[in-house]
Amino acid sequence: MTRMVKCAKLGIEAEGLDIPPFPGPKGQEIFEKVSKQAWKEWLAKQTMLINEGRLASFDPKARAFLAAERDKFLFEGNNDMPEGYVPPKA
Repeated sequence: MTRMVKCAKLGIEAEGLDIPPFPGPKGQEIFEKVSKQAWKEWLAKQTMLINEGRLASFDPKARAFLAAERDKFLFEGNNDMPEGYVPPKA
């Protein structure tokens, strides 16, 4: 049976994640409050932020930046793009 959540990002009842995305309290919070769709959208934005900012996943500053951006995106409705971002042409 599909697990449903009231998605903090989308504001609707939607299919929840199958497991927490990572260990710890924040992973559990995301598991309980974020839908699969919103998590997929976050992963796409995270990839864009990493590429645009040329971030290294092992850099503690980059990890802290991504965690803050993740919270803004999923829980605060912020979807700002990085300064100077130019979307790809179709």
